[in-house]
Amino acid sequence: MGSPGKCILVTGPPGIGKTTLVMRVVERLRTALPDLKVQGFYTREIRQGSERVGFEVVTLQGQRGLLASTTTTRQATKVPTVGKYKVDISSFESLALPELQVKEETDLFVIDEVGKMELFSSSFFPAVLQVLESNIPILASIPIPKFGRDIPEVARLRNHPNASVYTLNVGNRDSIKDEVVAKLMNLLNK
Repeated sequence: MGSPGKCILVTGPPGIGKTTLVMRVVERLRTALPDLKVQGFYTREIRQGSERVGFEVVTLQGQRGLLASTTTTRQATKVPTVGKYKVDISSFESLALPELQVKEETDLFVIDEVGKMELFSSSFFPAVLQVLESNIPILASIPIPKFGRDIPEVARLRNHPNASVYTLNVGNRDSIKDEVVAKLMNLLNK
């Protein structure tokens, strides 16, 4: 099992800046530690003008693929949906799952995000657990519970003994970024 506090989870309401914080932390770490080997992915909105039409998954090496969209080009009998978005499980898995392979040379895993869309993949959460049980630090984002209900897998991460949870709001984003950078620097320099 990993060391206490090696799983740093960032949470908060939609649009508060979880992905932005995660990416800024990674940038600061890469600047401070140029040889840092980071694996993982983040999700980005896909927009047409001012309208959000989907989400893409982007690896930290820059590969991109569809996570979900309001339209889908795939012909499938049953496509999982979250609100108006149709989730493209195979596209997500083809990019995200290879990024979650535990390798000895990896210094840090970034998983943005462990959320409802991503969890439609039956292979995703077991891969996240394998990463969690390694001794490699993790920086991940998770959704905030809606209407007092948490997604079971997210609750499992949130309540894990090795997890430190940071809840973002408009007033604390910069201070939390600095705290997370300091904590990860401490973990990575051991």
